[in-house]
Amino acid sequence: HHSDPQTCPFFFFRRSIVRQSKFRHVFGQAGKAEQCYDDIRVSKVTWDSSFCAVNPKFLAVIVEASGGGAFLVLPLSKVGRLDKNHPLVIGHSGPVLDIDWCPHNDNILASCSEDCTAMVWQIPDHTPTRPMSEPIVVLEGHSKRVGIVSWHPTARNILLSAGSDNLIIIWNVGTGEPLIIMEDHPDLIYNVSWNRNGSLFCTTCKDRRLRVCDPRKREERLAPHEGIRPMRAIFTREGNIFTTGFTRMSQRELGLWDPTNFEEPIAVLELDTSNGVLLPYYDPDTNMVYLCGKGDSSIRYFEITDEPPYVHYVSTFSSKEPQRGMGFMPKRGVDVSKCEIARLYKLHERKCEPIMMTVPRKSDLFQDDLYPDTAGPDPAIEPEDWLEGRDEDPILVSLRDGYTPPKSRELKVAKKNVLDSRATPQRSLSSCDGTNLPPQLLEKLLEEIQNLKATVLSQEKRICDLENKLSKYTNGTV
Repeated sequence: HHSDPQTCPFFFFRRSIVRQSKFRHVFGQAGKAEQCYDDIRVSKVTWDSSFCAVNPKFLAVIVEASGGGAFLVLPLSKVGRLDKNHPLVIGHSGPVLDIDWCPHNDNILASCSEDCTAMVWQIPDHTPTRPMSEPIVVLEGHSKRVGIVSWHPTARNILLSAGSDNLIIIWNVGTGEPLIIMEDHPDLIYNVSWNRNGSLFCTTCKDRRLRVCDPRKREERLAPHEGIRPMRAIFTREGNIFTTGFTRMSQRELGLWDPTNFEEPIAVLELDTSNGVLLPYYDPDTNMVYLCGKGDSSIRYFEITDEPPYVHYVSTFSSKEPQRGMGFMPKRGVDVSKCEIARLYKLHERKCEPIMMTVPRKSDLFQDDLYPDTAGPDPAIEPEDWLEGRDEDPILVSLRDGYTPPKSRELKVAKKNVLDSRATPQRSLSSCDGTNLPPQLLEKLLEEIQNLKATVLSQEKRICDLENKLSKYTNGTV
């Protein structure tokens, strides 16, 4: 545990200098000017999401937009100055708050917005000539703005959304239907993180509690940080939970917790007195975590191990410019020939800059100790199996020869009838009567009923007309 907060970080850093680890000398390097993406007007909306999402094919950034919400999608290779007429993705009617690439299809992106919806997009491999405004599917179920979208790590087509209505909804995007609606949170949800096989997720909430949820069964809770400021929590590969938050005295701090015993943290470390939220980006292959404070101009990185002090400070990448947001490349997108173990995409006010994290090695051969097999692009399980309680670890791929993204695969959505009784989502804590349905879903049901009634009426009128005609014929009046 920490001693005097004034000396703790330095004591911590001194201790870690002599430790043996292949990641001890990892260094960060900003991309050269010609590797950056310039003239991107990053969104100014006040929301603590990362505003940026990357995968081996594309860079997506939430941007300033007049009269609605927009984000920009660029092929990774399209570096340099952004063409003024580059088409945006403009389907949302309010500011976009979060975006997330599907881990099982590099052309599929989810977005969510102040307009109370989440949307799923199919991004073509070629650059479209006009703005994209038609999502594959619109997910309507929240009654307030939707601030978080997060894909399930191993199950096909499962997407989680969290809104300011304090609801978490888990969707099957292949059918456009909500599978599970969770109403356990009494206040604003700050973040959501799935564990490695997607059997659980953890959330942080404005009520200062961290929850571990099995969406198909139960919920647990605790209060790890005493400060009232926003916090973040992510699952580690071993199933522990790494948190960033604030002490009662507004010091930023880190914690590592065992979710089966929340009485005592495994480790806790006070950092500094800055007030930006620390966004953690975690790499399960190396057990490294990269901390990017919103508004900070540095990225601190740590290695999590199973020996004291468990969370080891490695180094800090510093630069002059503060970061507005950050994207984190999945491992299959890094350059293994350069011993790159992580790549972050830092958003400035008007540009996006890649930052490469590299282990210094002299050999040109593939360094298999740096690159264990990593999560590949194939889902391990179908949505129905996951919903019934099955869990599967990610299907792994080797990076020995690098990774080549596959060609675009289309996501087909087979919409079910919204009145079909089987489409009733499981709900936690409440019955499924109409009073508890989100207003938008109620409106949709009513609209569907009205449409059906109108169809029935017009059919009845048609039958009447035909019967009249027939009786005229049979009575010999025509």
